[in-house]
Amino acid sequence: MIASNKLGKVTRLGIMGGTFDPIHYGHLVTAEAVRSKFNLDKVIFVPSGKPPHKRDQEITTQEHRVLMTVLATITNTYFDVSRVELERQGYSYAIDTVQHFRQIYGGQTEIFFITGADAILEILSWKKVDDLIDECQFVAATRPGYEQKDLAKLLPEKIINKIMKISVPALAISSTDIRRRVRENQPIKYLLPEQVEDYIFKHKIYVTAPY
Repeated sequence: MIASNKLGKVTRLGIMGGTFDPIHYGHLVTAEAVRSKFNLDKVIFVPSGKPPHKRDQEITTQEHRVLMTVLATITNTYFDVSRVELERQGYSYAIDTVQHFRQIYGGQTEIFFITGADAILEILSWKKVDDLIDECQFVAATRPGYEQKDLAKLLPEKIINKIMKISVPALAISSTDIRRRVRENQPIKYLLPEQVEDYIFKHKIYVTAPY
């Protein structure tokens, strides 16, 4: 189930996946920067249900993560939140999510899959990567000054041609650091929306290990 389409017909759609544990300004600034640069009609945030790359890591409950994501995005008309990966059985794979939205929006809609530059380097290990690159464009976000490895030497040309890059200053913020700050009783104000900060403290998330 996804939030209602506030903007009518969607011909250019952004999908931003992640654990969002918690969501922060780095995620939001990235989504808005990509939306603006590539003239997207909508960006859908998709909290991961069971991310395969974090099988050995403790993750905050799905409901907490999706509610924080809704709180963070609710004021942006161009942003929606989907529970598709939370409601799907098994591990959450990008190909399944992209194909889900392809069925909803149709073959004429361009899909832009937004992810970090580091994640792109692991794309060859993703499920059905050949099908995935046929379904969407990739937008690799990185922070200014980040020395990105030479993707052309590491990835096939077919994949390189489907990757667009964008530099986002707020990506210096990290969910890992926010969790550590909460655990160590350090401030997190201005790293994430105030309503998400309030939610974290109200529900006492991240106050103890293993977060």
